[in-house]
Amino acid sequence: MQNIEINDQVQSLLDATNAIFPGKVELQFIGQLQAGYVRHDQAQTVQDKDHIMVQVSDLTAPNYTASHELLHLLMTLRGFPQVYFAVSMGNDTLDEQMMMLATELYDIVAHQVVVSEQRKHDLIDDTVEAEYLKGVQATIKPEPDPVDDQMTLRLMTVLDALVFFGDNEQVKAQFAKDYPVTLPAAQKLYDVITEKPVDSPFTLRRNVVKLFKAFDDQLQKWGFPALNNQEFTTLTSVLSERQLRLEVRQLFELFHSDMVDIKTKRRAYVGINRADRQNSFVISAPKPDDDTPDYYKDIYDMTVADLFKKMEMPYIIR
Repeated sequence: MQNIEINDQVQSLLDATNAIFPGKVELQFIGQLQAGYVRHDQAQTVQDKDHIMVQVSDLTAPNYTASHELLHLLMTLRGFPQVYFAVSMGNDTLDEQMMMLATELYDIVAHQVVVSEQRKHDLIDDTVEAEYLKGVQATIKPEPDPVDDQMTLRLMTVLDALVFFGDNEQVKAQFAKDYPVTLPAAQKLYDVITEKPVDSPFTLRRNVVKLFKAFDDQLQKWGFPALNNQEFTTLTSVLSERQLRLEVRQLFELFHSDMVDIKTKRRAYVGINRADRQNSFVISAPKPDDDTPDYYKDIYDMTVADLFKKMEMPYIIR
């Protein structure tokens, strides 16, 4: 591991993380690689019981990369919604691809908070911006005509870049030249997720759901299949005390899915939020002997709080 000296801003983020986490959080700088660009796959967070290691594997911009990962961790520790994956389509490769894409979309919304904090603490300067642009160009090639099957990746990458750069006209001009089909589509999605600020767990969740929907709409306009993250991906519920006291049937409906519960390998029922149609929890179809109308009635009769407690399903109180 490298002995990298972090700046005061990153140290304060590390201290803030350690103040919340009931264990130890440490930064680790691994190897000597310097790719010359920054990308969000250059760091990862690994947890071993009460020990969290934020591992930075590229030293091009160590303070930027470490702070980015620490801010994501801080959001988790401060109770922002998370994505979970409780169902399978029966194909491991497809499942992994879906999980990666869903996490990327979630992260794009979270980056509205992360990038804002980094800019507030002077962790993004002209050098980091140039390295970020190089990272975009290392990830996605300019569009061919006609376009190829890389448009999903281009759309995610350009959208994330718009969150990072904001209204940087010079960068937008470069994107208009290299990604003429992608940029207008990404700009529409950017407008959707920035219409209202992400300033609470509730608004983050709302913007993630909006992006899941709008992203699918755009893919289908291009003739690509939708990702269907509203059914595949479980997103933490953000509920009021009053909602927790309501019966399950008042907030959710059980949707009989074609997917299976990862834990039990039985057919999955997805608990869809009636208000925004987002997967909020997953339960298994009952065993044949228990498959009676009463099985479902008993679930619907429970309070939301009791069901989530029984399932050990995390939720956030508004």
